[in-house]
Amino acid sequence: MAQLAEHPTVKQFREREAAGNQPARPQTLDSTWLRQVCLEAGADDVGFVEAGRPEIADQQSDILAVFPSTKTLVSFVLRMNRENIRTPARSIANVEFHHTTDQTNEVARKIVAALERAGVRAINGGAAGFPMEADRWGGKMWVISHKPVAVAAGLGHMGIHRNVIHPKFGNFVLLGTVLVDTEVTAFCRPLDYNPCLECKLCVAACPTGAIGADGHFNFSACYTHNYREFMGGFTDWVETIAASGSAREYREKVSGAETVSMWQSLSFGANYKAAYCMAVCPAGEDVIAPFLTDRKRFLEDVVQPLQNKPETIYVVPNSDPEEYVARRYPHKKTKRVANGLAGQGSIRGFLRGLPFVFQRGRSEGLDATYHFTFTGHEELKATVVIQNKTLQVSEGHTGTPNLRLIADSQTWLHFLRKEANLVWALLRRKIRIKGSPRLLLAFGRCFPS
Repeated sequence: MAQLAEHPTVKQFREREAAGNQPARPQTLDSTWLRQVCLEAGADDVGFVEAGRPEIADQQSDILAVFPSTKTLVSFVLRMNRENIRTPARSIANVEFHHTTDQTNEVARKIVAALERAGVRAINGGAAGFPMEADRWGGKMWVISHKPVAVAAGLGHMGIHRNVIHPKFGNFVLLGTVLVDTEVTAFCRPLDYNPCLECKLCVAACPTGAIGADGHFNFSACYTHNYREFMGGFTDWVETIAASGSAREYREKVSGAETVSMWQSLSFGANYKAAYCMAVCPAGEDVIAPFLTDRKRFLEDVVQPLQNKPETIYVVPNSDPEEYVARRYPHKKTKRVANGLAGQGSIRGFLRGLPFVFQRGRSEGLDATYHFTFTGHEELKATVVIQNKTLQVSEGHTGTPNLRLIADSQTWLHFLRKEANLVWALLRRKIRIKGSPRLLLAFGRCFPS
């Protein structure tokens, strides 16, 4: 085998090095130049955030884990075509989402390529959408949370509907992030106002009641319906297939249209069922004119077609959305399904998921502190407080409990997945409680899945 020093590529490198012909690596990037690079790559707007910014401090470990030399986060937006999102025809809306998502990832790739040509190390900070780190299911699957980065970069603020609203383009945008190992000459700061009009049209249009007029957000309501053909809904569908003894039994549970819709999502990209909150949002300089000019017509043209659309709304049994749809949209059908969140495979995943599946309407009148002690495979103590239709989850035992629960961790996970009977677990002392059993039943009502 030839010596490394004699390899032609190595010799060429050494010769350039000796002659002082190695390209100099930029110490700082001109922010105007970098902005132009991003715009030429296809971004519609861009902002820069230093890696140590307090607003993204909770992402520091994730950022450094994927790219340890990160100095700057480049946040950018791509506009979507508004009318394609607003139409009740979900196929058209989803094509717009899919194509803009692909473009966003391509823009990130082009920015990284341009920086690499300039001698600067950079990586795409995570896909706009999928793929994600799926082996982390039950925890944080995405690499970077694009929304907080965009807010820190001055590209908008979060509206009541939990979408970032750009001051010019409104919420009809998708977000991307690029991590760069070099600082820039000028960083951006958050907007000094929120483009959100607080008009509550997103509250009025949401078919599941996920967005409360007081700002509360029911994650489970949105996830169960809008993301029916994504992770949790797909898991539930697969388990429905597995639990069916025959094709006839399967067809009794799943309609032909639902099967074809799932096939379409598997073949052409997962389809959203709603995104009505985004469709009706009138905020943003380029978007606001029709709303301010003729609000009655805006409601008739944009909001009411979505409200009046006959459709199936997917709900968890005995959840707040089930009651909401029956009361608010009697012309829309509901179908009871599982959201797939109970299938997470760890106690930490269970505790982390409680705020996402909490149904505050079902907790009305409950004022209780629960101490959980998990033993066996995964040892952990936790406190859950439900009071005034709010939820607090913390590690360790704090306060005076109204109910103590000690459970073998594996048995508890089997119980959540409906693989173990609670009465059997109590008789076998795999699960033990101290306090009123009614408090345990009340706890379960708050977290249907």
